[in-house]
Amino acid sequence: MKAIRVHNYGGPEVLEYEDAPAPVAGKGEAVVKIAAAGLNFVDIYYRTGLYKAPQLPFIPGQEAAGTVASIGEGVTEVKPGDRVAYAMTQGSYAEFAAVPAWKLVKLPENVDFKLGAAIMLQGMTAHYLTHSTFPLKQAQTALVHAGAGGVGLLLIQIAKKLGATVYTTVGNEAKGELVRDAGADEVIVYSRQDFEAEVKRLTGGRGVDVVYDSVGASTFEKSLNCLRPRGYLVYYGHSSGPVPPLDPAILVAKGSLFLTRPSLAHYAATREEVLSRANDLFQWLGKAELKVRIGHTFPLAEARKAHEDLAGRRTTGKVLLFSS
Repeated sequence: MKAIRVHNYGGPEVLEYEDAPAPVAGKGEAVVKIAAAGLNFVDIYYRTGLYKAPQLPFIPGQEAAGTVASIGEGVTEVKPGDRVAYAMTQGSYAEFAAVPAWKLVKLPENVDFKLGAAIMLQGMTAHYLTHSTFPLKQAQTALVHAGAGGVGLLLIQIAKKLGATVYTTVGNEAKGELVRDAGADEVIVYSRQDFEAEVKRLTGGRGVDVVYDSVGASTFEKSLNCLRPRGYLVYYGHSSGPVPPLDPAILVAKGSLFLTRPSLAHYAATREEVLSRANDLFQWLGKAELKVRIGHTFPLAEARKAHEDLAGRRTTGKVLLFSS
């Protein structure tokens, strides 16, 4: 089969489009013929070596949608021919992938492969952030960084469904229009506005209840300053680089703040959790209560270009790769 493989950690140039051994379904696994794979910042973290793969070479990619081609011993969750999607299993930049069957979710008729690949990782991330890590309630205030990204646009919509007031940061006015369409109450263009000063102005100096921060190094300190006393900083990614070591005493000085670094792996750790979050997303899609913006698509062979554009902040919404 054709796949993207990484033989050494580094820049986009280490993504090699080449022949690779086709996977075989092991016990509890299903082999999925991939129709579309989702691109996420976590893929960049693995490519650069910030996160270590179990071994080299490896096939990157954490989510996809496609058709079950075969199943291994003991699999009861799916059968060959089922249309499925999944997240949180490495190896989706390929024509086929072996996936633990408990992670596979059957796609409803109204959800095609593109939408299935686009919603799983980022959608379940937005779900756990707003429903579990900091369960948003009516009239609470949230600051969402990178609002025009795949997770950001979903976060805004779900936060509004829950009755929150949402402020969001974006890099330019074009992205500002996207987040306004998603329901953001206030848009802060960080390239010409100080987001900390704007949040304090908008909240009358109080600060927000929660900051959802996927940017990391360039936003972290000011994100803390945007919080009300006993507010929550949910630091779930670091697209601008990791945050330096932190003295926990700073949380006291800034108002007995809470800081958490969650991961979808710990919030979709069982089949029951996966199905619960995915089914909520599918229901909202079916009722047109949630919209997924697929901003950019690339052939699998052009994964390097896709990584360059994502890292360079030249994308909006979801980025997908197609194997054929």
